[in-house]
Amino acid sequence: MQKLIHNAQELFGIHLNKNQMEMLTIYERELMNWNAKISLTAIRDEEGVRTKHFLDSLSCVQAWQDKVPQTLVDVGTGAGFPGIVLKILYPRLKLTLVESVGKKTTFCQHIVDSLHLDNVTVIQARAEALGQQARFRESFDWAVARAVAKLPVLSEYLLPLVKVGGGMLAQKGESAPAESHAAENALRILGGKMRQILPITLPGVVEERYLVIVDKIGATPPQYPRHEGTPAKKPL
Repeated sequence: MQKLIHNAQELFGIHLNKNQMEMLTIYERELMNWNAKISLTAIRDEEGVRTKHFLDSLSCVQAWQDKVPQTLVDVGTGAGFPGIVLKILYPRLKLTLVESVGKKTTFCQHIVDSLHLDNVTVIQARAEALGQQARFRESFDWAVARAVAKLPVLSEYLLPLVKVGGGMLAQKGESAPAESHAAENALRILGGKMRQILPITLPGVVEERYLVIVDKIGATPPQYPRHEGTPAKKPL
């Protein structure tokens, strides 16, 4: 864990205190225990969890710098990344975790309870359904997702949840520049504007990593998101 403390400070200017490190240690232990019984993530070694899950989640701070979001929705959160790690970093954050797979929402709720995290809502749902509900629509400062869908599709999942003036953050691999180009039409329709494609370097990880950062500059038309499954079948 000392290496994680060093890398978080060195790469992203993040100081993790003793309490936060204890929470991440519990999170890691529970993830490893659960992952031995049910498949939550393909990464199963401690070093991989610390770098490819924890440090990768912490890289999101590059998107908003000092303007920390008050409300954040993590769509397709899986085993809680990046949302729960960001909640550990920002205790006052109001976090909503969205995941369609029941065993993964069960694990996320277990971690939330184990770490006594408040103001965290875990929802088993599809993003398309959430985006049409009045209490979630255009209600979040930021919507984030990691490895969920190609950017034209992901934009239709995330942007309807973001308030005007907020942001969408997609954690992407080497395809980020090409996907961003392909998403231009979707962003225009949904009220988004590309701000930046930011390369991220993680120690010991050779694969290219990017943060795709989109500003929400206009309201999303009411017909979006479309019905469940439609965005993936017929991307904008």
